[in-house]
Amino acid sequence: MRASIQFFSLLLVMGSVVACGPKDQPAATTGANAKPAVQLQEVNLRAVDQVFEFTATVEPVVKNNINPTAPGRIRSIFVEVGDQVVKGQKLAQMDAVNLTNSENQLENLRRNFQRVKELFAVGGASQQELDNATLQLTMAETSLKNLQENTLLLSPVTGIVTARNYDNGDMYSGQSPILTVMQVNPVVTRINVTETYFSKVKKGMAVDVKLDVYPDEVFTGKVKLVYPTIDERSRTFPVEIEMSNPGMKIRPGMFARVGINFGQVQRVVIPDRSIVKIPGTGTRYVYTYKDGKVSFKPIELGRRMGTEYELISGVDNGEQVVITGQSKLNDGMEVVVVK
Repeated sequence: MRASIQFFSLLLVMGSVVACGPKDQPAATTGANAKPAVQLQEVNLRAVDQVFEFTATVEPVVKNNINPTAPGRIRSIFVEVGDQVVKGQKLAQMDAVNLTNSENQLENLRRNFQRVKELFAVGGASQQELDNATLQLTMAETSLKNLQENTLLLSPVTGIVTARNYDNGDMYSGQSPILTVMQVNPVVTRINVTETYFSKVKKGMAVDVKLDVYPDEVFTGKVKLVYPTIDERSRTFPVEIEMSNPGMKIRPGMFARVGINFGQVQRVVIPDRSIVKIPGTGTRYVYTYKDGKVSFKPIELGRRMGTEYELISGVDNGEQVVITGQSKLNDGMEVVVVK
């Protein structure tokens, strides 16, 4: 009988211990009024590169339309689209009838000038006659040189033929150039930069250029020209970027992304998994934690850096932000922090 009483007392003690157990566990684990469980991460200031990306289109450094100054018959075109040419190379030959006539006329004027010059030396011609002969010869030489330049068309630059609009035997009418030659080493892009950075963009500064056609490569360019005025409508100013292109790998018309580093600033950096977006808006926010409660804070983001974001505003250095469990939270709600 005594043993039975002792066993019954032991059961009562064990029951009391079990009943007290849940009071020592986090409230988030059981019950309808349980506090949501969250994980936290402290955010801190960090030196962040201020790299901004601008889109642009690659352009040739020089574009030349090849054609004579007057209409005429095209006798021969010596190049095709895609051909690489050098400065001074023959590109096309126009009809040479006028050139031949001009050469014959020049030869006659040279003989006449020599005759008048000899007569003037012995008193057989006046100064005015000599001056007239000299003027006629000079004008004929200038005319011949112009005809030569417009009969045999030469490339003014080293580059690539990008257009051919006529065939051999066609009549050049002046509507479009016979050929187009572009100098593509170097190449340039032009971007529009926000006026905020006007004092920070300097001629000669290095930039990174990415081309969609070469997604795994980064090309180096430099600022060639900074325009001196701000567009009053867009509040931007043009900047010209130059890129070396020795193998002509980069071609005009390619889509480019130009990255300029404007130095470093101290910014709070937050993990991307702490950020919540309000559906249907562009508003983003985080929950910060203090004294057992969370607070709802809208934020302004800067650059994305892998799994983190630069923060422009919204959270202070050293604050703790919620990184898991945000879907169950409201502003001012009490929570339980878990590791």
